[in-house]
Amino acid sequence: MSAELGRHYLADVVMTLGKQCRLAERALEQVDDAAFFRAIDPESNSLAVIVQHVAGNQLSRWRDFLSSDGEKPDRDRDAEFELRASASRASVMARWNAGWVLTLATIGALEPEDLLRTVAVRGEPHTVLEAIDRQLAHYAQHCGQIVFLAKHLAGASWRTLSIPRGRSREVEVAKDGDPYRPEPER
Repeated sequence: MSAELGRHYLADVVMTLGKQCRLAERALEQVDDAAFFRAIDPESNSLAVIVQHVAGNQLSRWRDFLSSDGEKPDRDRDAEFELRASASRASVMARWNAGWVLTLATIGALEPEDLLRTVAVRGEPHTVLEAIDRQLAHYAQHCGQIVFLAKHLAGASWRTLSIPRGRSREVEVAKDGDPYRPEPER
């Protein structure tokens, strides 16, 4: 892989992950604390649980990324799907923020020549590129769940996170997710 292509790939991953994080956060802002902790049925995860799981994954995967298995011995994945009685929205979101800071900083510090190095994830060898792509897909899945569930829970008060229906000719969104021709005031 050329150094130029590697630099471009790493920059694109950081941008894409940042976009996913912002999208999920904008969705979470639209629900109150009760909705944040509500599971819609016994087999579903609440927004808080999804946020807690993503953070737990990130704090394990990206800590000492190049030198240790991505599944750290101190991670209790099963516990990520159970909320402590003392859990608050602020504490869950603080862990989310710590996970995203670590993820973006770790990937941002990688060099193109790192992409073909081998790392382990749950004991399985991956190139760094494969490990990044694995997590990119994983986080996109969960950020999509967050948006879908938040939209459902917000109901009629939901404000779209992208181009409103029927307004595609009026609003343009850049590849980083930010509008460059924002929706006109009505």
